Amino acid sequence: MRMSDIIEDFIKELFDEEDSNYVEIQRNELAQQFNCVPSQINYVISTRFKPSQGYYVESKRGGGGNIKIQKITNSKSEYLMHIIKNIGKEITSNDIDILLSNFLTDKIITKQEARLLKVATSDNVLKLDKETKDEVRARIFKNMLLNIE
Repeated sequence: MRMSDIIEDFIKELFDEEDSNYVEIQRNELAQQFNCVPSQINYVISTRFKPSQGYYVESKRGGGGNIKIQKITNSKSEYLMHIIKNIGKEITSNDIDILLSNFLTDKIITKQEARLLKVATSDNVLKLDKETKDEVRARIFKNMLLNIE
């Protein structure tokens, strides 16, 4: 596993341990714990805990970089609509992988639905230039999410 994956998993485990829809972390303490630079923590939070992935992040300056990460807790349809609205005009294959992982963890979709979403938006299917590919991928992904029951 990459360090980013390990840090992400650790933060997600905090949600389970705290049995809460939010966690507060100290960026510098977490960096020391994982023997990495604080910017690595920033990277994980900015790429793995975005609003489009079902999280709100509130950062407070000073005091070691206190960061509050709140999980959006809505019904399945509200959650999916929130994701759809926050995806934007483009999405990468990596961003879809992260979303699908989150969906499976939160039991928003089944493994079968995740496989179909992944295959339909894969680079193997979208034989286009990168800019067009990410735009088409976003349209396909959003449309498919709209039709999940």
